[in-house]
Amino acid sequence: MEILLEEFYKTDLYIDKFHQRKVFIEDNSYQINGISQSGKSKLVKNYLLSLKKNSYLYIDCSDIRIDIEKLNSSLASFCNKNRVDVLVLDNYIPSIKFANVSQLIITSEIHYGFGMLETLQLYPLDYEEFLAYEHKYDSSALNHFFQLGGFAHMQKLHADTRSIYIQKMLKYTLNEMEFDILVFCAKIMSQKVSAFTIYERLKQNRKISKDKLYKSFESLNSKKYIHLLEKFNHSRATKKIYLCDTSLKTALTIEKNFGRLFENMVFLELLKSNIECYYDDDVDFYLPNAEEIILCKPFADERSLFKKLESLEAYIFTHSIKKVTAVTMNKEGSISHPFSEVEMLPFDIWAIGD
Repeated sequence: MEILLEEFYKTDLYIDKFHQRKVFIEDNSYQINGISQSGKSKLVKNYLLSLKKNSYLYIDCSDIRIDIEKLNSSLASFCNKNRVDVLVLDNYIPSIKFANVSQLIITSEIHYGFGMLETLQLYPLDYEEFLAYEHKYDSSALNHFFQLGGFAHMQKLHADTRSIYIQKMLKYTLNEMEFDILVFCAKIMSQKVSAFTIYERLKQNRKISKDKLYKSFESLNSKKYIHLLEKFNHSRATKKIYLCDTSLKTALTIEKNFGRLFENMVFLELLKSNIECYYDDDVDFYLPNAEEIILCKPFADERSLFKKLESLEAYIFTHSIKKVTAVTMNKEGSISHPFSEVEMLPFDIWAIGD
C-alpha cells in the first residue's frame, strides 16, 4: 500500500478549464455532498492545484487497487512522514479511517454527518453558473440550458450521445430499483405522488418488495436525485416530486410536457438559492418568508395571468401576499392589482436576479 500511496502523492492532478461555482472551498475541513457528475471532484482538484504540490494527498477511494485494511494501517503514518497538510478522500467509503491532518476533505453522494466537517452541498449547475460555459448571453443560452441541463459534462457531448451518456451514468451509480424509480419519476415530474403510488405502478410489471422500494425511494431523496416538496402547512399531504436535473426527463422518457419541465427548472433555481418554499392549492410555489407566490407560466400573457389572479384573490388576501411573480419564457411586464405587486419575468432574467 505504501507504493500506491507514493504514486497518489507524486501524481500531478489535472482538470480542464475550471469555471467558478457558487460553492467554494476555503481552509476548513469539509464533507462535500452531491450526485454523480455534479462537479465534486473538479471542485476539489481546483482547490488542491492552488496549493503546494507536496502539501496534499488526493485519494480516489473508488480506485480498485486500494486495499482498505492496508490503507487504514498505513495512511496516518504516510501523512505524518510526508507532512501532508491536506488529505482528500474523493468518493469516500465509510470503512476508511481518517488521518490526523490540518485539513480533511471527503466527497460523497451520501451525507455521513461528521460533526468535525463542514458540509458543502453541490448541485448541478444553476442557470447563472451555466452561463459561464456559453459564448453569448442571449436567447440561445436559455435554449441550450433547456437542452443540456446542469451537468457541465454535457457541453462536450454531441446531441446523439447525451441521453445514452446519462443513462449509463445513472445505471453505474444507482442500483436497479433506484434506477427504475427514477425512470418513473421522470414520467411524473412536477406532480404529486407518493412512494406507495410508485410501488403500485411498478409492481404491475415486476415482482418487487414494498420495503425495498421504500428504502430505494428514500435513498434517491437523501442523495438528492429527486426532491420532494411539501404542501404548505400540510406536512403529511402527498408531496410533489422534482428531478435533480431536467436533462433526466429527456434521457429517461419519451413523454413530453414542457409545462412540467419548466416548473422543475423554476424549482431547482429556488432550491439552489436556499429559498424556503412550498406548493399549495392552485399555487406552484409559495415563499412564506418573502410573502410571495411564484407561478410557472411559460407562455402567459396579461389576459391569462389576470384570470389566474382572479381565482387566487382569496389566497392572496388570506396569506397577505405582497408579490406575485409569473415566470415566463420571454414575456415581461406588470399588472395592476389592489393587494400585491404582480410581475411577469422571463426565466433568464428571474433566475439571475436578486
